[in-house]
Amino acid sequence: MIPAGFSYVRAGSVEEALDELSRHGDAARPLAGGHSLLPAMKLRRAEPGVLVDIGRLRELSYVRTDGDRIAVGALTSHRTLERDPVVAAQVPLLAAAACRIGDPQVRNRGTIGGSLAHADPAADLAGAVLALDGVLVARGPAGVREIPAREFFTGRRRNALAAGELLTEIRLPAAPGRSYAFEKFSRRALDWAVVGVAAQARPGGGVAIALIGMGPTPVRATAVEEALAAGEPAAEAARLAAWGCEPPDDAVASASYRAHLAEVL
Repeated sequence: MIPAGFSYVRAGSVEEALDELSRHGDAARPLAGGHSLLPAMKLRRAEPGVLVDIGRLRELSYVRTDGDRIAVGALTSHRTLERDPVVAAQVPLLAAAACRIGDPQVRNRGTIGGSLAHADPAADLAGAVLALDGVLVARGPAGVREIPAREFFTGRRRNALAAGELLTEIRLPAAPGRSYAFEKFSRRALDWAVVGVAAQARPGGGVAIALIGMGPTPVRATAVEEALAAGEPAAEAARLAAWGCEPPDDAVASASYRAHLAEVL
């Protein structure tokens, strides 16, 4: 439970953070709330040589309307997402996922950008952003880049950010008045999800469904989406929940049990 040695730099601005990340390359990791990165460091699952602390950059903490989209700063806390009136009115699925994360201490310190960048396949917000067809905005040496959520998660705790890039914003299509749901199964309160499901009604009909805990990344349940679009009853479509997934088989749950949970949820 003791991390490897590292250097620490506190950034005073986004530009300073980008300079530090660019200077140190793959050895550097940004530190926001720390609720994902620091436990990984203590377990030696992550061993960055340099931590660039961006936690005090208030310019990256906001929720605002941008045309028909909602823009969320990467340092916006889970607690803000849980309580913000714009989120509640325009993208309530995000609030439904945020309020299920950890405990009040975690929700007050953890950030949406940190959670997404950590890219845990069982992360609640990753499922919500994927179901909402979100776009993640990265800034780096080459400028600003938009990454669709479907392309952001590249493997277990791996993402599409390049060395020197910083996740700065999440853009979500507004979905006022449309049906949504978030369900997850955990062994104990505050645990990561064994399996979770985020669902969002689409404006032109149909539903987007994302699964967490069902593979090395959060995934869209495309077979279920297509079955529902074709008019299949929900119970019949749900039987396809695990189609194309690679649920892990570990000490928490077997792959077959995860597949069963996906169908039930």
